[in-house]
Amino acid sequence: MTQAVTTPWRPNAVQEAVGLWAVGFLSIVAAFLLLGGTSIPKLVATVGFLYLPLIPMRWRDEDYGDYGLSLRAWREDLRLFLLLSAVVGPLFFLGFAAFVEVLPHLPPALAKHLTPLMGEARFQPRLPPRFGEWFIDQLFVVALPEEFFYRGYLQTRLRDAWPQGRKFLGGRLGPAFWLTALLFALGHLAIFQAWRLSVFFPALIFGWMRERTGTVIGAALFHAACNLYVRFLEVSFFG
Repeated sequence: MTQAVTTPWRPNAVQEAVGLWAVGFLSIVAAFLLLGGTSIPKLVATVGFLYLPLIPMRWRDEDYGDYGLSLRAWREDLRLFLLLSAVVGPLFFLGFAAFVEVLPHLPPALAKHLTPLMGEARFQPRLPPRFGEWFIDQLFVVALPEEFFYRGYLQTRLRDAWPQGRKFLGGRLGPAFWLTALLFALGHLAIFQAWRLSVFFPALIFGWMRERTGTVIGAALFHAACNLYVRFLEVSFFG
C-alpha cells in the first residue's frame, strides 16, 4: 500500500503578495506606535522591504534579479530617469509654487491633512542641511528597498495573477499596476499622516518605468530624486 505524499500549502500569487504587504505594513505600524520618534520604524521598513520577499522567493529558487533588481537595462533606466526628471521637475515646481500660494487661504483643519508645511513662504533656493547624507539615505535606505518591494516583487507577483493590461508608451498598465500604486499609497499611512496618500501619483510613474524597462533601477533613481526635490522645495520655500 503506497502512502500518499502531501505537498505543503502555498498561497497563490495574490495571497502571497498582499499577505506580505500586510505583514510589512503592520510591522511598521507597531514600530511607530512603540518607538515613534526614533529611527527604528524606518529600519523596520527597510529590512522588511528587502527581506520579506525572500521567504517565497526561496520556495521557487528565485533571486533579486528575477524581480527587477538588476543592471541589465541600465542605459534605458538612465535615459528614462533623465528624461522624466527634465519633464516632471519644472511641472512639479509650478504645481508646488501654486499650492504654496493657495495654502494660507485654506481652512486650517483641511490644510493640516494636506501638508505638514506651515508659515509664510518665499522662494529662495537652498539645499537642506547635510544634503550628502540625505542623498545616500534617500537612494539606498528609502528608494531602492521600496522600489524592490513594491515595483519589483509586489507588481511582478500581482502581474503573475493578472497579466492583462493596456500598453502605454511601452509599459503594460493592468490591474497589477494600479493595485501596486494603491498599496504603495496605503502603506505610507503606517505613520498616520494622511497627506502621504499623495504618493499614489508618483507611484504611477515608478510603476510605468518598471514595466517599460523590466528593472527597478530607473524607478529607484527617480524615486530618490523626487524625494530630494520635494525636500529642496520645502527648504527653499519655507526655510
